[in-house]
Formats: sequence, C-alpha cells, structure tokens
Amino acid sequence: MENAIETLGLTKLYGQARGIQNLDLQVRQGEVFGFLGPNGASKTTTIRLLLNLLQPTRGSAMIMGMDVAKQSVDVRRVCGVVSGEPAFFDSLSGRAHLAMMQSYHAKGGSRTEELAERLSFDLDRPVRSYSHGNKQKLAIIQALSHQPQLLILDEPTGGLDPLVQREFYKILAEEKARGVTVFFSSHVLSEVERICDRVGIIREGELVALLDVNDLHKQQVRHMEVTLNRDVDVSEFQLEGVEIVHCEGHHIELKVSGGLGALLQHLAALPVEDIVFPEASLEDTFTEFYSGRGGDE
Repeated sequence: MENAIETLGLTKLYGQARGIQNLDLQVRQGEVFGFLGPNGASKTTTIRLLLNLLQPTRGSAMIMGMDVAKQSVDVRRVCGVVSGEPAFFDSLSGRAHLAMMQSYHAKGGSRTEELAERLSFDLDRPVRSYSHGNKQKLAIIQALSHQPQLLILDEPTGGLDPLVQREFYKILAEEKARGVTVFFSSHVLSEVERICDRVGIIREGELVALLDVNDLHKQQVRHMEVTLNRDVDVSEFQLEGVEIVHCEGHHIELKVSGGLGALLQHLAALPVEDIVFPEASLEDTFTEFYSGRGGDE
C-alpha cells in the first residue's frame, strides 16, 4: 500500500536552533496517525514542512506520492488542513468565506450545509463576530467540505465544547471509513487513544518512537490522590505499577502505570473517603516512557 505521507531525512534548522532533525516517517493510507510531543517539540514545524509553508534545510517529503516542494499545488488539492492558527477573511460571513475558499476545489462546498448543521455552526454571521470555538468549527468545515484524501489537523479540538468534540470524532470515524488518511497532532491522550491507530512521538525535533495506540495505553502514567477515613498504611499500596509519591495522615499520592484492575480492586476493600484521578498528561507519560533509556535516543 502506498504511504499517504513519507519523509526522508527531513530537517529544518533555525540558525543554531534545531527545528526538526532527520525525520523519517511513513503514514499509511487510510489510517488515523497521532503525532505527539511536548510543547516545543516541533510538531507544527513538521506540519508546515509537509504543506510547503517552510522550506527544509535538507531532506524531502512526499504526500500521496507527490513531492511537496515540486508539486505543491497538486498536494494542496488533496489535503484538508486545520492549522494551529487558522486565518480567515474577517469581513465576510462564514458562508461567503467558505464559498471563496471552496471555489478552488472541484468538490468544494458539497458538504458545507451538512457539516455546519452537525457542528451547530451559524454560517451567516460575520467571521469577525465568531468566538474562538466557532472559528475552529469554521476551520474544520473548510478542511472537510471538499472531500480531501488526507486531513492534516493541528490541535483541531481546541475551543470546542464536549458535545461538538464528540460529533467531530464521529465525523473523523466516517472519514476513515471512506478511506481518508488523518494526520492528527494533539496533546490530549484520551482523544488520541479514542481515534488513532498509531502514534509517533517527537522530542526536541526528533522522532523517538512509533507505536500502536494500544502500546501507548500500556505506557500511560497517571497521578492518583486517595483519602482514607484513617491514617494510611503505606504497605497497603505496595502494588505492581504503583509508586508512592507522598503520604501524610489520611492522604496518599500515587503514580500509576499500566492496568488499573488490581489497584481498583484493592481500593474497594479500603475505607476510602475520596479519590482524585485526573486524566493522564502527555508530559508525564512521555517522561516516564523514556526515563532510563539513555535520554538522547
């Protein structure tokens, strides 16, 4: 199967600063690929290189078998993009802005009404009046409405309320079902686990891991705070995959990795008054995943 995205030695240097270094990446046609990394890891730089908005210092990138530098116009015809900082014609209505942008595509505008309804978006207000969330909806409709073969999405759910996010995930699942490839940059582990097939993790401009999303789940690290109705006995929390961070009085803080079954079963037998168990952070998982592996791979 031909790759939807393929890079070879892709590098972008900013003087003495490193943007992206020797990126060799293959994204398969029809998959949803998550592109993860802490802030400043050069995720957005990579996307700009793929779209020929930046020129590489060296290396090359191909989209749908086309060289992004030599066939930039053809590449743009097959891509739908939600950028990290989308720009619009503020003086136009949402409908007029979309009509202008979609006029460049043979199938432009064919899904505008459908997508606007599904995302609860008012097409007829001036763009300048839209909130951040509504501008994000506009960017999503613009990216999807010409039925692209490849979606490149840079933090696309920022500003969307939970109900709209859920509908957006449904739309992406439908796109995948019809064979569309999705390149999805995100820092939210729960949405990556929900929609992605594989993930690439980038650190300091270098791709340091490619793994199936199920393997990412196994590496997930979360912090848990437990309050009992009596003093904590630390020996009760010496379990596999559980690290004690701090313990004082009735309160204990834990770092939890891997499966939760044994820990939850154990907690059910204790006099628990409260549990705080926030969503895993990418930074914690990332740090844990690479701790003790040399640090520079």
